[in-house]
Amino acid sequence: MESNIEGMIDQIIDFNKSFVTQEVYEKHLYIFIFIALFLCSCGNHKADVATFSDVQMEDTLRTITKEMAYESVNNYCHKEYDWSVAKDNPDIMYVQMGEETDSAYQVVFRSYTGAFVNFYVNKKSGTTRMEEYVPTLDIRNEAGTIDIFDYLEEQG
Repeated sequence: MESNIEGMIDQIIDFNKSFVTQEVYEKHLYIFIFIALFLCSCGNHKADVATFSDVQMEDTLRTITKEMAYESVNNYCHKEYDWSVAKDNPDIMYVQMGEETDSAYQVVFRSYTGAFVNFYVNKKSGTTRMEEYVPTLDIRNEAGTIDIFDYLEEQG
């Protein structure tokens, strides 16, 4: 009987050894899988960083010049306003450059009525805020926004 018990104990010990070995094996497998996934995700992150750099480069290339601001606002004004009244007297209607800040160009449109529309062109985005000004009444009104890229290559 003692040998039978010793045999059973040996079987339990062998079973525990194989069970512990299996458990350790599984832990190592999980660690290996985790490390592999981590390294794969790092590779994808590097690709995202490169894409972000490409976007930054594209934004730098999209910086608006003074000439672009003037051309697009001039095209917009020729499309949206009736210039026929200026044929006899071109000085009553015009587009000219105004002040420049670090972030925007001002382009001014003068209507034959004497009113002005100030266009503030953002140097980075091209988004342009418009403000109407009637000097005789001293009235200023926000007139909306445009994107100069919509008017940049149009003919006035």
